[in-house]
Amino acid sequence: MTYLAAEARQELLDCVATAIDQIGAALGALGDAHERLDDDSAERLETQIFRPTQLAYGRAQRTYLGFAARHDLTSRPFAQPPDSPPSVGPKELVQRAMDSVAGADATVGTLQDSMMPVDVGDSELRAGLTEIRTLLAELGQRARDIVRSVGR
Repeated sequence: MTYLAAEARQELLDCVATAIDQIGAALGALGDAHERLDDDSAERLETQIFRPTQLAYGRAQRTYLGFAARHDLTSRPFAQPPDSPPSVGPKELVQRAMDSVAGADATVGTLQDSMMPVDVGDSELRAGLTEIRTLLAELGQRARDIVRSVGR
């Protein structure tokens, strides 16, 4: 493997790690929002937003770890984001989460558009990236629907 190919693979792995960190931040904010909502809103948040975000997080980690293993790259652990201050309300937390989700989607989209996943010839990575984006795609609208109904 040439130095250039190894560099490209590491850059690709780092981009996936960035997306994982962004999705992790979204999960942290959603978990905090869940605790600050009434039971009905919390249930809707969990089923419509938290679970799909959690699935995207798991898929992103599997994609990351699988790519690192296939190409003998060093992976890193992912830290749990800190809790949000109690003064931050659930609407703002959901918005923060969706900002993080949008960031993750943009990170993965930019990576896909760069053609790096094609250049390194890893079909499993490409499939994982596509699945991550699919899981994240509808979260923004779902979040807007939930935020509109909070406090009514």
